Amino acid sequence: MEAKFESTSIKQNGLLSGKVLLLNQSYEPLTLCNVKKALILIFLDKAELVVDLKEKKIHSSARNYPYPSIIRLKNYVRIPYKNIILSRKNVIKRDGYRCGYCGKRNAELTIDHILPKSRGGKDTWDNLVTCCIKCNNKKGNQTPNEAEMPLLVKPYTPDHIMLIKTELGKLDEQWRPFLFDK
Repeated sequence: MEAKFESTSIKQNGLLSGKVLLLNQSYEPLTLCNVKKALILIFLDKAELVVDLKEKKIHSSARNYPYPSIIRLKNYVRIPYKNIILSRKNVIKRDGYRCGYCGKRNAELTIDHILPKSRGGKDTWDNLVTCCIKCNNKKGNQTPNEAEMPLLVKPYTPDHIMLIKTELGKLDEQWRPFLFDK
């Protein structure tokens, strides 16, 4: 099965850069990949199409191919998931790009220690929250209770599924059964 995907029209549309949900053989979500990678996995017979977008097609000179939305690996891949790395970027992703105190989204965000470092607070998932500069300055070297600034979110340690969800932005409804508990 040979198909050329590098036609000018595809490059202009960015059609091959769309997101595809990649499932393990057991239907567990593994990651997101682009359409080009998904098609390569399908053509190499390493994955199968689970759901396609009916309104889109991939055109080659000889035929049309379904536009993948969800694919599943044919062989189970054991991935030893490591803990998600504690980083500023991942804390902001976990908190949905909004301040944990006032809920603002379109603000310059920092990371706040719920229990300040100067008072023994550690750099842990449970002690860090995304915070806008205004709230961070207001809270200062106090706990949320002392500053009378209750948290709108409960900090937690994320998993890889959470990072997939936040990476998506707008969720494709066809993916919901694979990413959320029923």
